[in-house]
Amino acid sequence: MGKRDEWIAKYADDLKNKCGITPDMDLLTKVTIGCGPSIYNADAQTVAAGQASELETVKNNFLIKKLGLPDGPNLMEEINKAIETYGKSERNKYRAVVYYMLTKQLGKEAVYG
Repeated sequence: MGKRDEWIAKYADDLKNKCGITPDMDLLTKVTIGCGPSIYNADAQTVAAGQASELETVKNNFLIKKLGLPDGPNLMEEINKAIETYGKSERNKYRAVVYYMLTKQLGKEAVYG
């Protein structure tokens, strides 16, 4: 099992045990691959949910650029819903897990077709 597979297994575990979501492993794999090398960088692999600038980055770089959504106040609401599902007290919110949840919440699985 390669490093990426180990991370995907960890993300699946977080989705099941911390978020109460049974992951679609194919989609989770595609979302993880889409995160690129950031999954191997300790700082970049997590989302700092307490920083407004980090949430703006998620909104602009993922929701608008990657998923192709129009900007609007509902995007921040969706991000906050995903953070809430992950658990505000959870210190390490993995980017791939947050992106996976946002993709599912917004019905944008086709982007990873």
